[in-house]
Amino acid sequence: MPLTMGEKVKIILSRRNMTMSQLAEILGQSRQNISNKMSRDNFTEKELAEIAKALNCTYTATFTMNDTGEIV
Repeated sequence: MPLTMGEKVKIILSRRNMTMSQLAEILGQSRQNISNKMSRDNFTEKELAEIAKALNCTYTATFTMNDTGEIV
């Protein structure tokens, strides 16, 4: 089963030795808000890009057509 975005963010936070509170501070949000979004896995594309930047990562969202392998 694939990881949710919230799970992926938690993994990266751990690897960066960062807390959710630190991420929230960088993003200008409350820790509770970030925690809620992570538990519900409810992020906008913009939020994911901002989280990636805060975690020194690159975020890319793509659709890959399974029958042709074409990336859209």
